[in-house]
Amino acid sequence: MKSMTGYGKGTASLDGREMTVELKSVNHRFLDVSMRLPRTLSCVEDVLRTTIAGRLVRGHIDVFVNYRNTRDDAKTVRVDETLLNAYVTAAKAANSSLMLKDDLTLSNVLRLPDVTEIVPADEDADALIALAKEATVLALDGLIGMRIAEGERLKAALLSGVNAMDAYREEILARAPFVAEEYRQKLNDRIEAVLNDTEIDRARLATEVALFADRCCIDEELVRLKSHIAQFREYLESQEPVGRNMDFIVQEMNRECNTIGSKANDGALTKSVLACKAEIEKLREQIQNVE
Repeated sequence: MKSMTGYGKGTASLDGREMTVELKSVNHRFLDVSMRLPRTLSCVEDVLRTTIAGRLVRGHIDVFVNYRNTRDDAKTVRVDETLLNAYVTAAKAANSSLMLKDDLTLSNVLRLPDVTEIVPADEDADALIALAKEATVLALDGLIGMRIAEGERLKAALLSGVNAMDAYREEILARAPFVAEEYRQKLNDRIEAVLNDTEIDRARLATEVALFADRCCIDEELVRLKSHIAQFREYLESQEPVGRNMDFIVQEMNRECNTIGSKANDGALTKSVLACKAEIEKLREQIQNVE
């Protein structure tokens, strides 16, 4: 079992190029990859998405990429000679009337605005893609490792919750057979209190009790709830992503508990049902972060 929360970082370098990829993930219904890359790295976006999608199924993934090129040919300096000539011509024209000392030297004119420009060299797309893939794989290793560790903690909490829920189901199962008999006894006592010594129609009483027992019968719901709990435990041991399946099975558990609660005409049963629903709600919150 894996959580959808995690962080991973990977760095790859070769021939003076270095790329670092950081991945941060939180829960999401589907796989949602978000990245903002500078124009010079646009060629690596596809390999980033493909590599991530190959190993993750769900979660919102924020991707951060940092790239450095320290090669000798990484940058060039370009001189705008046309602009430089214009500067020199204008300076000489001004000096003809001002008669100032001429200190036009190469180092001085190269400091003039916009005369020089640092131009990054064209990047090798294949080299960038190879670095991006290597760094992303390393980042995914760290991210998935963190997801697995968090998943183990989630698994323990989910197992504890479903065990508690099963205990309440056992309470309901044990209490259910006595509800109709207690109803019969209470109904009989009320009738005797009203009628005193008048003979009670036992057949009519039995019919009324039978109708009540049929209305409050929860055998089917308890059987289905037991089946859902068993399937939930199987999901806890699955090697595949089970977050969506767990979400569905918890909805079914809640539906059965609601039906049991609506049929339960008994205080003790209602108390156990409410406790069971509280455990289901805890399960629902926790599985929102299961991949």
